[in-house]
Amino acid sequence: MRAPYGLNILDNCVSCPVRGEHLFCNLSLQAAQRLNDVKSTAVYPKGAMLFIEGQQARGVFVLCTGKVKLSTSSREGKTIITKISDSGDVLGLNAVVSNRPYEVTAEMMEPGQANFIPRDSLLHFLRDFPEVAVRVAQQLSRNYYVAYEEIRTLGLAASPSEKFAKLLLSWSTKSAQDDGSAQVKLTLTHEEVAEIIGTTRETVSRLFSEFKRKQLMTLKGATLVIRSRMALEKIVQS
Repeated sequence: MRAPYGLNILDNCVSCPVRGEHLFCNLSLQAAQRLNDVKSTAVYPKGAMLFIEGQQARGVFVLCTGKVKLSTSSREGKTIITKISDSGDVLGLNAVVSNRPYEVTAEMMEPGQANFIPRDSLLHFLRDFPEVAVRVAQQLSRNYYVAYEEIRTLGLAASPSEKFAKLLLSWSTKSAQDDGSAQVKLTLTHEEVAEIIGTTRETVSRLFSEFKRKQLMTLKGATLVIRSRMALEKIVQS
């Protein structure tokens, strides 16, 4: 189905072309049919808020297309981006399962589609399909380790250069080539990168210039070319 923003709506979980790749996609036929019955589909513009930090959890969002920025803010207004979510991610899962308020704000970074599953429907779904409940438990465990690694990066990294190198390495994992290079589509502003690694926009601008001068990376339009993952790993290890 054609929708606004030139998107193709994925309105049927059973026939979804990527249903074999993600947590709530790679399900048995019976489970996929139940999921199809309890979810509602919507298309969101860039900047739309799926949920806000501190809001009582009312359900989860399964991101079908687009990217979502997850962030948390202090009382003083300082913001940290905890994750950039991509297609297939289930947003709000921790809060919904624990029956606590959403711990982050979820904002669309580009137009995309998300399926919403109300909390009660999700809990009944997990009770009726134990294999899905096990996957959710595994996902929550992975979320814990990701959060742990984020704390290590922000709290134990010796310098902004090390944090920046770690971020570039994490971006390049999926696109790494045999020669150690990688290409990444850069969709974040310097301000957003600063919010990920816990520094200032000015520092991030300086790091981009420094890494380009050292030929660790180049920018071609919106494409970030990492010339050597090994060189970045040396920065992290130092």
